[in-house]
Amino acid sequence: MSAAAQPASVGQRIRRWEGLPYWLVLPTLAYLVLFFGWPMVEAFTLAFREEGVWSLDAFERMYDDLRFGEALKTTLILIGVIVPLQFALAVSMALLVNGRLRARGLFLYIFLLPLAISDLAAGIVWSSIFTERGYLNTILQHLGIGDPNLPRIWLDPTDQTTLLGTVVVAEIWRSTALIMIILVAGLQSIPKEFNEAAEVFGAGFWQRLRTVTLPMLKPSIQVALLLRVILAFEVFATVIAIAGEGTTVLAAEAYRWETTNQDENVAAAYASLILVLSVVSALIVLRLLRTKKEQLLR
Repeated sequence: MSAAAQPASVGQRIRRWEGLPYWLVLPTLAYLVLFFGWPMVEAFTLAFREEGVWSLDAFERMYDDLRFGEALKTTLILIGVIVPLQFALAVSMALLVNGRLRARGLFLYIFLLPLAISDLAAGIVWSSIFTERGYLNTILQHLGIGDPNLPRIWLDPTDQTTLLGTVVVAEIWRSTALIMIILVAGLQSIPKEFNEAAEVFGAGFWQRLRTVTLPMLKPSIQVALLLRVILAFEVFATVIAIAGEGTTVLAAEAYRWETTNQDENVAAAYASLILVLSVVSALIVLRLLRTKKEQLLR
């Protein structure tokens, strides 16, 4: 038998498959470059270049915009309120779904319903709830709460606290299930023996949650918070549907400058700012929620 016809050795077969992982991730890399990398480069180019000249004029117009300060403040307030509340609620929902209740499957289906509704549709639904003649005031009147002839105005542009509160409620209802799904997956990957051992040694529910469940759930918490914080900077359909012109956020201002003011450079500047804030927030989350492996690698 000639040397060319001899079967490949084990070492040759291993070397032949060494490059396979790179080919497997190639479609993912191509997707990221095409739909994320290239649009990001184009956005930064529009933000820093006007009529062939590189400048900061678009950022100056963005900063001088009368609604810029309000949009930045409202965005940060919403993130600071929504994310902690959603995390606490998502943990409770995930523990309920992952528990030993017979109806946990039914709870899961109920919790997942808001994910089937778009941002704008959710905003319209909650706007119909909070309007002057909406469902909330109708229910309160049937319960004997409030004056039937003088219903409560929940969507009052002059009452920023109540207005933002309605947006927070709508956004929590719409997207908490997204965090819950990630946490449920993380809970199901924790071996039951750990909690059973802690229970044998006398640890109560809260002690097991604090010393066993949450530490082992940290990678899933990290992913969930990363995703939620980044998506929180992009919220604007719910805000527009509920608050209208009563308040604004950064994403809504980017949309306004693109469609109403017909200035794509300032819109790109807003988009660039959102991207920078998202990256900074993601780095903070990664820093605060480092796993033990990540701490050892540093």
